[in-house]
Amino acid sequence: MIAPSSIIRKPRLQHDSWQGTLWLAPDFAILHGAAGATDRHAHYAHQLMLSTGAPFTAELDGIVHTARHLLVESLRPHAIVAAPAPLLTIYAEPQRLGGAALLAAAAQAGAPTLKHIAAALQAQPREPLPDPRLRRALDQVDALLSGKVSAAAVAGAAHLSLSQLERLFNAQLGLPVRRLVLWRRLRLAIRFILLGSTLTDAAHGAGFADAAHFSRTMRSLFGVRADRSLRQLDVKLLD
Repeated sequence: MIAPSSIIRKPRLQHDSWQGTLWLAPDFAILHGAAGATDRHAHYAHQLMLSTGAPFTAELDGIVHTARHLLVESLRPHAIVAAPAPLLTIYAEPQRLGGAALLAAAAQAGAPTLKHIAAALQAQPREPLPDPRLRRALDQVDALLSGKVSAAAVAGAAHLSLSQLERLFNAQLGLPVRRLVLWRRLRLAIRFILLGSTLTDAAHGAGFADAAHFSRTMRSLFGVRADRSLRQLDVKLLD
C-alpha cells in the first residue's frame, strides 16, 4: 500500500551506487539489490520498484511516498529518498511494455524474485508499434548510434519529411527525435559498461562526444553517477 505525503523534500544523497544483480533483456531490465538515494530525475523507461523487506521512501511528482511497491511511468520526475531493504527494480521500454504489464507481471510472479519476475515479464504480450514508419525510423537510429545520427537519414529511412518525423515521434513515443536518440545512446553505453568496457570506450561506442557527456546524461536521466553505479553489479543477459 502506498502512503503519500504532501511534503516536498529534496533527497539527501546517501550513496549513489547500484549494488546487486542485474538481469538485462532486450526490452526490460531487473535490478535486485541495495539502492542508494538519488537526485530527482526522469527517464524514458517505465519503472516499478518492489521492496523485498521494509518499505522504501520515494518522491514522485513532488509527493513523498512510503511504500513496498511504486510504479513510475515514463518521463515522470522521481527520486529515491531512502531504501533500507533491498529492492527489485524493473525498467521497461514503453514502446514494448506498458505500466499495466509491469504490474501484471509482478502480480503473476507471486514470490518477488529475479527468476519469477523475469519469467512473468517474458510471458507478457508486447505492444506492437502502430506505424511501420516508426519501426523503420527506430531501426535506422540504432544503426547509426555509434556515430552521428542524422535526422535526415532517419526521416529518409522512414520515407518521411523532417517535420513529419518529429510529429510521428512526439505523437507515438512522446519524445522528440533528439531525446529519443539520447535515450538509446545511454541504454547502449550502459550495456557496453556492463559487458566490461571502460567508461570512455562505452561512451564513444554509443556515440557520445566523450565520457563526460555520457556521465552528465546518466546523472540527468537516472540521478546517479555512471562511474559509481555500474561496476558493482553482477550481470546476466537474457534473450
